Amino acid sequence: MTYPVLICDDSALARKQMARSLPAQLGADIHFAVHGKDALEQLESREFELMFLDLTMPELDGFETLEALNTRQIDLPVVVVSGDIQPKAKERVLALGAKAFIQKPIDQTVLKEVLRTIVEPQSRPTIITPTSIELPILKRRDIYMEVANVSIGRAADALARHFDVFVNLPLPNVNIFEVSELHMALRDLAENDQVSGVCQGFSGEGIAGEALVLLSDSSVDDLKKLMKVPADSEELEELELLMDVSNILVGAFLNGLGEQSEVRFFQSSPVLLGQHISIDSVIENTSGSFQKTMTFEVSYTIESTSIRCDLLFMFVDESLPLLDNKLSYLMEDF
Repeated sequence: MTYPVLICDDSALARKQMARSLPAQLGADIHFAVHGKDALEQLESREFELMFLDLTMPELDGFETLEALNTRQIDLPVVVVSGDIQPKAKERVLALGAKAFIQKPIDQTVLKEVLRTIVEPQSRPTIITPTSIELPILKRRDIYMEVANVSIGRAADALARHFDVFVNLPLPNVNIFEVSELHMALRDLAENDQVSGVCQGFSGEGIAGEALVLLSDSSVDDLKKLMKVPADSEELEELELLMDVSNILVGAFLNGLGEQSEVRFFQSSPVLLGQHISIDSVIENTSGSFQKTMTFEVSYTIESTSIRCDLLFMFVDESLPLLDNKLSYLMEDF
């Protein structure tokens, strides 16, 4: 007798971690879905006793998947497992019918407690039949995507708590760029808008780089409303807001990355690249810092506002072997 379980997550690393975290006594017959649409198709074709669901996914995210389950009247216990840990995200998934919320990276003690509350004793198999699972094969980029996903979730949570808002959390982009390619990526981010930009250096145990925070001019008025700053305030007050946002996002991201890599990162004070300037001016101010870099990139927006904040973490090429080593415990399939 087995206990059919569906694990829905776009991250190969997260799917593997979740599968390996399930206790053997559950007798889980594990199946995988790579996004919400895939999960719904599988739920239409067979029955499952339990689903673990990520929130930040392509095609159909976790919130949309929960809404679809309700619309289709699919009665299934769902446990959300996500790096998006902001309070309003938890409130929403529970309101949509999720039985529990577990933050990434998965804590097995928390998982076991959740399973105790969800899996009825009579539903637990008395005879455990071993099942063969084909675990996802991990690539280096899979590792960095999931590490970035958890870290940007920490940053979104810090921003959400600071302003008491809901931050829309998209999938991060992880790339290794030549400097010319980085400049192209920056131009794509800015979408021809004027921006204000801040950079902050960071380092820890030989791993170093720069964080770049870009706030579009169209965001400034709504940001002032959130901070209760007069709309016609001087640029100095705008600068303070920009510095505050930068410190919040960069500090929380580095804390999330540090937790996963067991590195204590230190960040320098924010340095203004310019206010109400073109992205080309930002590029001129960052030119010469890197020849080649790995970047974590994400664009945060705040619900019901025009606020958009782009965050890029650029690691110097020499840091990558050190970071690989720190994350080697996740790379055992290499």
